Amino acid sequence: MQHDPAEPRWRSSSYSSGNGQCVQVRDDLSGTVPVRDSKAAPAGPCVFFEAAAWASFVGAVKAERL
Repeated sequence: MQHDPAEPRWRSSSYSSGNGQCVQVRDDLSGTVPVRDSKAAPAGPCVFFEAAAWASFVGAVKAERL
C-alpha cells in the first residue's frame, strides 16, 4: 500500500513495545512537531512543540540527560 501524501505521517516511538501504549510523532512539518498518545489516535488531542525544542528534548533523552 502506498502512502497518500495528503495524509499525515505519524510514526511511533522507537522505544514502543508494540503493546499499543506508545507516543506518536510527526516530524515531517517545518517549525512545529505534534505529539500524541497512540491510544487516542487519530481523533485525540496533540501537544505541539517548536521543532528546536523537540530536537533538544530528543537529544537530551538520547544522551541520557533526562
